[in-house]
Amino acid sequence: MTQATAASTTRQARFRWWGLAVIGIAQLMVMLDTTIVNIALPWAQRATGMSDADRQWVITAYTLAFGGLLLLGGRIGDLIGRKRAFVIAVAGFTAASAAGGAAPTAAILVGSRAAQGLFAALLIPATLAMLTTTFTEPRERAKAFGVFSSVAAAGGALGLLCGGVITQYLNWRWCLYVNVPIGVLVAVGAWLLLPGLPAQRGVRIDVPGAVLSSGGMVALVYGFSEAADQGWGSGRVVGLLVAALVLLTAFVALQAKVRDPLLPLRVLAERNRAGGFLTIALAMVGMFGLFLIMTYQLQVVMHYSPARAGLALLPATLATVLTTTQVTARLMPRVPVRLLVAPGLLLAAAGLFNLGRLTPESPYASTLLPTQILLGAGLGLVMTPCVNIATNKVPPADVGVVSAFVSTSQQIGGSIGTALLNTIATSVTATALASRAPGAAATAEATVHGYAVASLWAGGILLVTAVVAAVLIKVDLRTPAPAKAPAAPAKEEVAPGT
Repeated sequence: MTQATAASTTRQARFRWWGLAVIGIAQLMVMLDTTIVNIALPWAQRATGMSDADRQWVITAYTLAFGGLLLLGGRIGDLIGRKRAFVIAVAGFTAASAAGGAAPTAAILVGSRAAQGLFAALLIPATLAMLTTTFTEPRERAKAFGVFSSVAAAGGALGLLCGGVITQYLNWRWCLYVNVPIGVLVAVGAWLLLPGLPAQRGVRIDVPGAVLSSGGMVALVYGFSEAADQGWGSGRVVGLLVAALVLLTAFVALQAKVRDPLLPLRVLAERNRAGGFLTIALAMVGMFGLFLIMTYQLQVVMHYSPARAGLALLPATLATVLTTTQVTARLMPRVPVRLLVAPGLLLAAAGLFNLGRLTPESPYASTLLPTQILLGAGLGLVMTPCVNIATNKVPPADVGVVSAFVSTSQQIGGSIGTALLNTIATSVTATALASRAPGAAATAEATVHGYAVASLWAGGILLVTAVVAAVLIKVDLRTPAPAKAPAAPAKEEVAPGT
């Protein structure tokens, strides 16, 4: 290798890692906005005159647009080129954040949150697609996916931390304004550092498929979100879930017939990839809703301030990042994937079962702290291998759609988990209150009992997920050992005088 070639290779490697930093910051910005407004919601509600019935839309508008449009966003990225899609999405997300921060009315705030979700649905598939095509060597790929997955997993918890600190010491509007300088930095970095991958030639948008998939996922997420307030038996919830089933069934049937499907069914036919998708979705069902429970436990029952509640949720983030970067990234090239994923799910389930002991008098150090450490460590062992499996050896034409479906699995699983666990908690609380004399102590005891039961359900879901992962995931992503050089043939001894 000449000196010029070596210098070029080093420069390309350096650009890859700087590009990963840009991708990671964009991913963090999107995931932060999934939760950063949660703690600030009471202040935003008062400032915009929003009713109690409508306040949920500040959260739901984002998740509905995000989860419902991901497949379409992935295909648009294939059509126009992923770098161009990335830059457009970052610019749009930044503008929507600025509009939300300045929103004078509830309608503008909710509309800006929906716009954030729309551009996030275009951004996230492009980030994962570029990551997949940029890092192909197994060891580099493990490190890159470790960084990406730790950012994705930590984003929600960091959003709660940042939301609490910003709300308490600045103003709730800065929970949205904070995206503006970050977005400008990411857009400039993307334009300078990310590779200009060409668009896929001949790609056409499957418009009927986009309508069916988006409508079906919006109905599904909305139905589970409404179940927390309306109950599973309400006509609205049942109607939404039935509509989701019909629309998504029609979508699958259509994908088997059209020339350029939005979701090629061959993507789901591969056993290990399907196992990765399913594990991600079920893990998010069991894990994501827990942060909502812990937020209410800290602020409502334990009377933590917003900033203190955010700091109290930081151990989960630290455990996830440390496990992903220091354990998973080192072990993934060396051990079979299922030996990371299944134990990780069992570790997270142990943390959730520990939270099943929760009472109003439970100290933070013996309940919420160990639960967060176990949950964060388990999540760190699960997400990186599963994302790697899902995107491993994907044909170039399918990179965008596979990347979009990974994010869809996370978003839909998280939305369903939040609604499911919240519904279980509120139902158990209502039943417990019916058998107790009214009073503040009885209310607190019944509320925390609901949280504890929901945590046990979440732990059970993760146990089932561990079995699913152990059965479906058989792929081996270990780095092949270097071939040994053949031994030199032994020299024949020649007798003296012959």
